[in-house]
Amino acid sequence: MQPLGGVFVSDQVLNVLFLCTGNSSRSIMAEALLGSIGAGRYKAFSAGSHPNGTVNPFALELLLRNRLPTEGLRSKNWEEFAVPDAPQMDFVLTVCDQAAGEVCPIWPGQPLSAHWGIEDPAAVEGSDEAKRRAFFQAFNQLQNRLLIFVNLPLAKLDRLSLKAKLDEIGRSAAK
Repeated sequence: MQPLGGVFVSDQVLNVLFLCTGNSSRSIMAEALLGSIGAGRYKAFSAGSHPNGTVNPFALELLLRNRLPTEGLRSKNWEEFAVPDAPQMDFVLTVCDQAAGEVCPIWPGQPLSAHWGIEDPAAVEGSDEAKRRAFFQAFNQLQNRLLIFVNLPLAKLDRLSLKAKLDEIGRSAAK
């Protein structure tokens, strides 16, 4: 995304990094969803401040059930995206409250950032059915927000207006 007279031009693929602490559920689902919803316009990535090293099986199951690709999804440290040869991010979105409160690395290129807090479905205890419901709710909330995000008129929004829109999306409730 290149600033041009205060307006963003989106004629290139835009990089979006989703952050969460463990990078096993919410950020992984967001990566897969945006990879599908924004195909050709957005390249999605995910990472965590303290990745647990595995993708939650309930997240994988839900992605597969929704016919979203899971190949290449892995739990990784956000430091991978703070090194000089990493892809330059246009957007950095936190999807868990814990990661939003942490001191993030300095991201090259000054990407726009926002917090899109989603309750942690992996924290739900109980039956597998209760866990699946929690993952489905998180998935739906992410999908709703991402559908709004990919339909923003980027070429018509200046940086400040776009930041406000990103924050507004993060405050939206699941429907």
